[in-house]
Amino acid sequence: MRPPAPPIHKVEELKLRHPQLYHLSNGIPVYDINMGSLPVVKIEIVFFAGRPFEKKQLAARTTASLLREGSANYSSAEIANAFDFYGGSLSIPVSMDTSNVLIYSLTRHLDKLLPIVADVLTRPSFPQKELDLYVARAKKRLQLDLSKNDVIAYRTITEKIFGEDHPYGYNSLPETYEALSREDLISHFEENYTAGNCMVFVSGDTGELLRNKLEQYLGRIPRGPQSEAFLPSVNAVPEKFKIERPGTVQSAIRIGRQLFNRKHPDYNGMYVLNTILGGYFGSRLMENIREDKGYTYNIYSTHDAFFYDGYFYVGTDVGKEFLEPTIKEIHFEMERLQSELVGAGELEMVRNYLLGNLLTNLDGPFNVAEVVKTFILEGMSLDDFDKLIQTISSIGAEEIRTLAEKYLSPKDMIEVVVG
Repeated sequence: MRPPAPPIHKVEELKLRHPQLYHLSNGIPVYDINMGSLPVVKIEIVFFAGRPFEKKQLAARTTASLLREGSANYSSAEIANAFDFYGGSLSIPVSMDTSNVLIYSLTRHLDKLLPIVADVLTRPSFPQKELDLYVARAKKRLQLDLSKNDVIAYRTITEKIFGEDHPYGYNSLPETYEALSREDLISHFEENYTAGNCMVFVSGDTGELLRNKLEQYLGRIPRGPQSEAFLPSVNAVPEKFKIERPGTVQSAIRIGRQLFNRKHPDYNGMYVLNTILGGYFGSRLMENIREDKGYTYNIYSTHDAFFYDGYFYVGTDVGKEFLEPTIKEIHFEMERLQSELVGAGELEMVRNYLLGNLLTNLDGPFNVAEVVKTFILEGMSLDDFDKLIQTISSIGAEEIRTLAEKYLSPKDMIEVVVG
């Protein structure tokens, strides 16, 4: 006989561990999560050096991508070999708003790896040869991406929401890459990779030793004023856009609108509402359009929040014969949330799903550091995490319907179809 399933327990309490905060001599704040028993540390050095701080389009991503390609004292091969030899890792993830330098290392090898990182962050070389190779690769990747309906649909809806000159709305083109010069990268680096634009998040086996090493090496990053974001006004108009691509089997659908960032008073409620609509596998869009109708394999809704703005959209890819019925059902589910109260059972299931996800996000020092980073970077208090928990636990069906009336009207949406 099969053993009985383990009992299901409600998530009763979620507490975010608060970090220790200290500052390096150049003013960089360090948020320290000292947790865990393994001699491993994660260091994430975050610069406010993303798209809103560019003077030239694509300068942010390109500058970050070329940081590892050499510095005054290390070639790209030497950088890679050192991290391989000492069992560490170095990556430079880029978001819309920031460029991050992410390091994992055994604590005992920090003396070997942090000097390299410091050299990269104070004296990168940006070799012209590497820039040329990067541009050539990017143009090839772009050519491939532009053969995909879903990529074209995403590029189109973000451009229509924010505008073609907005940091969150512009799209890369071959000529945008070709217009980049080495001087553009140097200028972007010098203006934005400064102590005034930097925060550091450390987690794992931290402590006084790590603090001293950070001061020794990251304390070299020069001071500088905080960069000013360039953010033109957004004037999105609800419209329908159809991009014909004969010969493609499926059509990509994106239906969405401008929303807001995490600081907005309705963000937490929208977090729950979006989950009900299309934010998890048991969502209404999934049950209706995938499970019941069989129009698509995958459909979802998302609310992406940036530092200064945000947007919502529903996305799916369907056979062309299911295009109009799918759009009709998406509108139906939006309108149903505006007219009917969510049932107690469904709302409880969504609460448990979201609280379970947040519980997973607090498992281990590296995950905790990720949550702390999200709130701190976006200018929020860590107490706002508790407010999110409170909203998930207590939001009622009436409030959800009110939010749907405000933000999910089909008449307010931009609709993009590619295929």
